[in-house]
Amino acid sequence: MHAYRTHTCGALRASDAGQTARLSGWVHRKRDHGGLLFIDLRDHYGMTQCVFPSGSEVFAAADAVRPESVITVTGEVVAREAGTVNDRLPTGAIELRVKALEVQSPAEVLPIQVAGEQEFPEELRLKYRFLDLRREKQHRNMMLRAGVIASIRRRMIEQGFTEFQTPILTASSPEGARDFLVPSRNHPGTFYALPQAPQQFKQLAMVAGFDRYFQIAPCFRDEASRADRSPGEFYQLDFEMSFVTQEDVFAAIEPVMQGVFEEFGGGRKVTQAPFPRIAYDTAMLDYGSDKPDLRNPLKITDVTESFRESGFGLFARVVASGGIVRAIPAPGAAANPRGFFDKLNEWARAEGAGGLGYIQFAEDGPKGPIAKNLEADRVEAIRSACGLKPGDAVFFAAGKADETPKFAGKVRTKLGEELKLIEEGEFRFCWIVDFPMYELNEETGRVDFSHNPFSMPQGGLEALNTMDPLEIKAFQYDIVCNGIELSSGAIRNHRPDIMVRAFEIAGYTAADVEARFGGMLNAFRYGAPPHGGSAPGIDRMVMLLADEPNIREVILFPLNQQGQDLMMGAPSPVEPARLKELSIKLDLPPAKGAAVPKAS
Repeated sequence: MHAYRTHTCGALRASDAGQTARLSGWVHRKRDHGGLLFIDLRDHYGMTQCVFPSGSEVFAAADAVRPESVITVTGEVVAREAGTVNDRLPTGAIELRVKALEVQSPAEVLPIQVAGEQEFPEELRLKYRFLDLRREKQHRNMMLRAGVIASIRRRMIEQGFTEFQTPILTASSPEGARDFLVPSRNHPGTFYALPQAPQQFKQLAMVAGFDRYFQIAPCFRDEASRADRSPGEFYQLDFEMSFVTQEDVFAAIEPVMQGVFEEFGGGRKVTQAPFPRIAYDTAMLDYGSDKPDLRNPLKITDVTESFRESGFGLFARVVASGGIVRAIPAPGAAANPRGFFDKLNEWARAEGAGGLGYIQFAEDGPKGPIAKNLEADRVEAIRSACGLKPGDAVFFAAGKADETPKFAGKVRTKLGEELKLIEEGEFRFCWIVDFPMYELNEETGRVDFSHNPFSMPQGGLEALNTMDPLEIKAFQYDIVCNGIELSSGAIRNHRPDIMVRAFEIAGYTAADVEARFGGMLNAFRYGAPPHGGSAPGIDRMVMLLADEPNIREVILFPLNQQGQDLMMGAPSPVEPARLKELSIKLDLPPAKGAAVPKAS
């Protein structure tokens, strides 16, 4: 007999009754029923109920063992009586009558409980993550993640992609976030950077003649944490294709995304390929966001002209100063009590807005402060434009042209939640296309790249030379699911002359481009195919499939919100001798609360 197990804790069935079996695992739960002691023994595969009669030689040892201790038990597989069968467990038709017990590793008193559904502070869970991962939901999430990655890999290979691994130690690149830097011991004063994405390398793979590349790629960015973004590192399905248009990229990845979400979605409805394409400008107008949740049926309408020189002075002044007004419908909301509208008004103020105006379309006519002061024909124009009927209401967002669409999007989301309009149990995909190539940096007044700096501008070099930069669109696209951006992608700029000019508009000289991207730029001078790709985020995909609100719940060993590993104690100080070896001297900021010396 094997030293530790003849079966796993999820393997025994009624057909095994009468056999002698040996199991090893963790003590999940203990129950003392007078003359019998029950231990639920758990391993990676499942759980088996083990029984210790009070007169047995191993009863005392079983009674003394703490939860989460690792034990090995040997005994007879016995069929349970009909009234005691546990249909919720695959092993629920049997139990193991234990004759021998060996404690492999006793557990100390637990800082967090593994059995049960009790909630614990996140900081405590992350410090003892190895215990947290033993809990059923966390274990299930990690297995879901592993299954998703295996499925993605299989589907990508079936689509003709080849898996490659790109470097982890590379050069710093302006990808939109701060790099993690690694000092070079052999080249004092110089640093490697951990890749924010394998962007340049996957493009160079296309230049090298590999037609379809993919990788489950680790990416590193020194940026703040969010519910849908892990600080420090994350994984993405990175892929690139040669001789393709934007539609070719979509056609290659849509079956992968649809297939994975159908396979692991638990029967939830999934958007069928081809996914809807929504232009960026349309998305900002209709949804107030470039990552719209299409489960929310509400659409925003521009009603600026209805308030121009109108009797409602507040909005009329907004429009006269160059601002805009957006209307967000609220079907069936007119009958709600005054408290409903007051609560939304308070929410708007908490979001930094002055308030949230509205009109109620009651059976006997329009109601509310705006309706009282706005001309009847203008009220009717708004009702018609928004497709409203008696019993509905409409809310308004008014202000600067660059701020109001986003706030209107927040109102749309809030109303969808408050009115319970979100279509649950679905994965609604779409592509956002035709992103602006550039945007204006409000702090510096300079033109910056709005998305990926390596994207091909629509219209090529001619557009860069003749158009207002803020009017140029790019072959850039995002894939969005249920309001979560899963991926950014683009048809790449493979022409050195177009690349130099594109960076010049963003304030980089030709020398800057050579210094920062010389390797890729030089490669393009020797024949580069038109190419494009994308990189859906693995963590976000699993977060959606697991129906988890926080991305840390689907990462094996995540950092906390401050970017710390509480379990391993990272980041941590480095001894002076190691710093000297790396030619590094520290210039630390004053400790918080320390007195700042006065200038002499």
